[in-house]
Amino acid sequence: MVEILLLIIKVAVTALIFGVGLGSTASDLTYLWRRPGQLVRSLLAMYVAVPLAVSLLAKALALPASVRLAIFVLAISAGAPLLPRKLSNLGREGYVFSLVVTSSLVAVVAVPAWMELLGSLVGRESSLDSRTVAGLIAKAFLAPLVLGMVLHALAPKLATKLSDWLLGVSGVVLAVAALTLLVLGSRKLLAVGWVALLALAGTAVVALAIGHLMGGPDPGDRKALAISCVSRHVGIAMLAASTVGGAETTELVLAYLVAAAIVTAPYLKWGQRGGGGAKAA
Repeated sequence: MVEILLLIIKVAVTALIFGVGLGSTASDLTYLWRRPGQLVRSLLAMYVAVPLAVSLLAKALALPASVRLAIFVLAISAGAPLLPRKLSNLGREGYVFSLVVTSSLVAVVAVPAWMELLGSLVGRESSLDSRTVAGLIAKAFLAPLVLGMVLHALAPKLATKLSDWLLGVSGVVLAVAALTLLVLGSRKLLAVGWVALLALAGTAVVALAIGHLMGGPDPGDRKALAISCVSRHVGIAMLAASTVGGAETTELVLAYLVAAAIVTAPYLKWGQRGGGGAKAA
């Protein structure tokens, strides 16, 4: 049952990325590349500030080894391809999509580098290298993304309609499969204690705050970067967890996704109430 659910999650993630590609253009892709200052600030937030801050948080708390390991894995697994599509309306045109693609490419180098540090911090060796990460990103992210963008170039109106439908269906399937997997592993999750689960939520809060503070002067860009920082690349996180931990670490990674969703919801609502004032200011 667990294996089937994991397969469904992988297929849903691939379908979501394909849907993103169907609704995106080459101009969206190069948005950040034409703005080096914003590019550097965004990548520093996702790949330097968040891993360092979350690692310090994990080391400061008296957590079980499996929870500490899961938090480290989550901290380095930036490059989230599953950002809410509606965020593209908050930031400037193309920002979210360009950030997702660029950060995923940076993951090829950044994740193995952090894994080396992770091994020394938690006392475990990691067999994860850049070629493994590159292969994962190429198969599970770049291939469906490029295919979707090619189809968009050939038939933009049809691709856009298909994108909206595919994103909606795949999102529901992914949510149901992930929640089912969490329910099946609920006993193990409760066994680690509420302090550990609250630490996962604290990790999300820290990442959200860093993204908001480093997002720049534009309110929409701040919100987009905040959600980018709190979101994790599911495929990379699962791969990293499998190389240094067991099934429990994988379940904690999924638990973080739920915690992040709970933390993110009030932040998005707060932004909707205060967005007009922020822009006016």
